[in-house]
Amino acid sequence: MTFDIELVGKVGSMALINKEHDDIDYNIIARISRDLRPGVIWVTSGAAEIGRLDYIKRTGHDLIGEYDEIKADYAAQGQSVLMANYRQYADSRYSLRQILIEHNHFNDPAKREHLKKMLLRCPGQGAIPIVNYNDPVSDEEVRTMEIAALKKAGVPAVECVDNDETASQIACLVKPKYLVILTGVGGIYTDKDDESTLIREICGKDAYDLIEQVEEVQRYCNGASRKGANGAHAKLEYIKEPIKNGTTVYIANSKYRLKDILSEAVPSTKIYTR
Repeated sequence: MTFDIELVGKVGSMALINKEHDDIDYNIIARISRDLRPGVIWVTSGAAEIGRLDYIKRTGHDLIGEYDEIKADYAAQGQSVLMANYRQYADSRYSLRQILIEHNHFNDPAKREHLKKMLLRCPGQGAIPIVNYNDPVSDEEVRTMEIAALKKAGVPAVECVDNDETASQIACLVKPKYLVILTGVGGIYTDKDDESTLIREICGKDAYDLIEQVEEVQRYCNGASRKGANGAHAKLEYIKEPIKNGTTVYIANSKYRLKDILSEAVPSTKIYTR
């Protein structure tokens, strides 16, 4: 099977945060950055939470106001902090390119094609795309209206309410060999409160069989790590389209290096066709 890109990866917001010190987990972001290379597209969450922490460091207090407005303000502040850290730790031989996207980049055919071409140019130019949803300019009310209009017209709509969906949509766009989703836990569990129940693999004889197996596992999934996150059930829902293209998915803890996840030297949940 032929693939256009080696890997699309995604890291969740809380996986980048050191909860004990209420700060960026510099070890994790350094570890991720050092594994990035041309042929990898990296989707990063964390702008809003990191922007919040950065704001508190400078002022000594949180912002007060409407949740959506505060999230936009924090995200705008956190984007620069995120990119500075990726640039600091990534191999200096490679270019890093920040790409901020919105749902309409997937729902509009012309924008979708433009995004695809830009991402596919990067490996040949020695560049690594760092992708995030453009929260600072995304208005929830407008997005809801746009999505509703598409659905009313009978058009399948991408919402990008979570970067898990963003990463999966990019994987649909560029057809990677691997899709790696890094979280603060080890993968998918039959009991999220019991680490011994980690599901090490979900496999099927073909894409249709694999999706059936994924849907069976979704019965065990409930809850999310924070407000705005959609949890394991949503992760498994989003990856259904990429696995139809033959992409192998790993859901793993952000404390592990990408090479160790792909070589299966560390525990994770691997989702693939035989």
